Amino acid sequence: MPSQFNAVVAAIIFALACAPGTLAQLPQQSPVPEPAQTAVADDEADDQPSGCISGEVVDQSGAVVAGAQVHVSRNGQSLNQDATTGTDGQFFLANIAPGTFDLTITAAGFTSGSYSGMLHSKEIDAVPPIVLNVASSTTEVSVALTRQEIAAQQIKIEEQQRVLGVIPNFYVSYNPHAEPLTPKQKFQLAARTVIDPFTFVIVAGAAGVEQWQNHFIGYGQGAQGYAKRFGANYADTVTSTFIGGAILPSILKQDPRYFYKGIGSMRSRFLYAIAMSVICKGDNRRWQPNYSGILGSLAAGGISNLYYPAEDRNSAALTFDNAGVSIISSAVSNLFQEFLIPKLTPSKTLRRSQAQQ
Repeated sequence: MPSQFNAVVAAIIFALACAPGTLAQLPQQSPVPEPAQTAVADDEADDQPSGCISGEVVDQSGAVVAGAQVHVSRNGQSLNQDATTGTDGQFFLANIAPGTFDLTITAAGFTSGSYSGMLHSKEIDAVPPIVLNVASSTTEVSVALTRQEIAAQQIKIEEQQRVLGVIPNFYVSYNPHAEPLTPKQKFQLAARTVIDPFTFVIVAGAAGVEQWQNHFIGYGQGAQGYAKRFGANYADTVTSTFIGGAILPSILKQDPRYFYKGIGSMRSRFLYAIAMSVICKGDNRRWQPNYSGILGSLAAGGISNLYYPAEDRNSAALTFDNAGVSIISSAVSNLFQEFLIPKLTPSKTLRRSQAQQ
């Protein structure tokens, strides 16, 4: 997984490469002869500021393809500028004159792929993910992958998802056809979440706010009071994550992830996100009531009575009220996942999954 620092540096380099002010620093392309009927249009295009083309190369499962060669041409004539995808499957071509363009992508073990588009002046054209099919000579290797192995690859992609590059967003699948998780994988994903460094940051911040507002007064103040609040908050996080995201989903054979829709009308996506607070996908890929999430909220609330101060322990009625609040919170969170979070997540998994649909 590339570091956050590397991601920032790459973004800065890319922005500089595509900025009009840096064009003089980049190698200029050799003029390419065009057919006579397009000569006038090409002369006009040459006078316009150039742009950039960026994209990603993936295979049929959505995994990135590193080392793929990307060749750009126009009207059958090479523009003498190529690129190679990095370890994240990304490529970009800077200083491309505006106009139509054709991309040809080749990689060892895959059939070639192509894409055609139009680049406008000063534009940074982010093309859709380009999917390469496994070559016939290696098809047997791909077919030999088990569903568990495919799910493991998809989990690795999900574990790279971080809002603003920091906040973990592991329980969202941007692939609507993702393989169901095995019980072991559900527990691994829950464990990965509760030991993530940012989880401790959130818990520490919540404990600090509670101490500042003197919530759970039975814990007292000072370092001891803060430690108790921190422990209670972390216990809440662990119990809710494991019960609602691993234990019950394993027993009830349900998938604890939110499956991003991303297509359709605004209204259909809105209703889908709301519905996902009370329904979920089963391991059989069928939609069903989200017993895991609802019962998980109730169970976590009940367990919290074991360690919160006596005067702050919830009655049964309040526990059910809290479960209702949890459902509402889940619905709001799903709306953010559907409409906002993808725009704030540097990971390219959204575009990979769109290529698989």
